[in-house]
Amino acid sequence: MPVQELEQSVAFYRDQLGIPFLFEAPPRMAFFDLGDVRLMLGEPESAEHDHTGSILYFTVSDIVKAHSTLVERGVHFVADPHRIADMGEYELWMAFFEDGEGNNLALMAEVTKG
Repeated sequence: MPVQELEQSVAFYRDQLGIPFLFEAPPRMAFFDLGDVRLMLGEPESAEHDHTGSILYFTVSDIVKAHSTLVERGVHFVADPHRIADMGEYELWMAFFEDGEGNNLALMAEVTKG
């Protein structure tokens, strides 16, 4: 995930989102543990790599509670939790937010109907 200010981004992902921080490495990279995925934040080495990253979707069991927790930690949401689609057996809910670097992220939950 490209970032301009590594220290600020590390603080956001570690402290506000609560993602386990693993380590920093030269030349300005930081790594986080997303379970089966390792997230790397890095300052772009050239203009061709200076763009926003892909949207990361964080699966949560209780989207309202996760949203509330992140709001309390100062995370800015561009869209509150809302139903995206009826998937038959469940509803797919999402809430979108930004990391302060222009990268889009989202909470995602499969909400049981009824």
